[in-house]
Amino acid sequence: MVLSPPRLDDVDAHLAGDDELLVRWLSGEPATRAGTEAYFRHCIEQWATCGPLRAFGIRTAARRTLVGYIDLRFDVVGLEPGQGNISYALYPDWRGQGLVTRAVRLICRYAAAEGVTQAVIRVDPENRASAAVARRSGFIHDKQLLEDDGNRTDWYLLGLPDEGVLPSA
Repeated sequence: MVLSPPRLDDVDAHLAGDDELLVRWLSGEPATRAGTEAYFRHCIEQWATCGPLRAFGIRTAARRTLVGYIDLRFDVVGLEPGQGNISYALYPDWRGQGLVTRAVRLICRYAAAEGVTQAVIRVDPENRASAAVARRSGFIHDKQLLEDDGNRTDWYLLGLPDEGVLPSA
């Protein structure tokens, strides 16, 4: 498994992988071609300008098939200096294989190299699968908050040591 920035030729794979769980836990509505292309362009621009969003496609190592995505954000409301927010999604055919846990470990390495000292994963309290990923990745439940949008989220935290001593993926 590898992480790499999204590309416009990933749009079809993303649209094929969009399902009711991604809609429920992340987007709130089914993905459209226009919306996905616009978002991927935004992600590409963020990479080019060193913006506050660093999005990655989660890909199989052998064929580089897009199986999901993970991102690191530096500008989420409520984050303290040194914190970075991680969010992730895996397409249905690839769930249950430990890929997201490995992706979280990899993005934590990247975050540490970018100066993040504490990674944050925010999870809807009913999303047990996502919370399990956070726990398997070494994150500890810190608090539950009522967000500005009226939704509750559980915050999981992980202190990031120097890049060289993070667990391997």
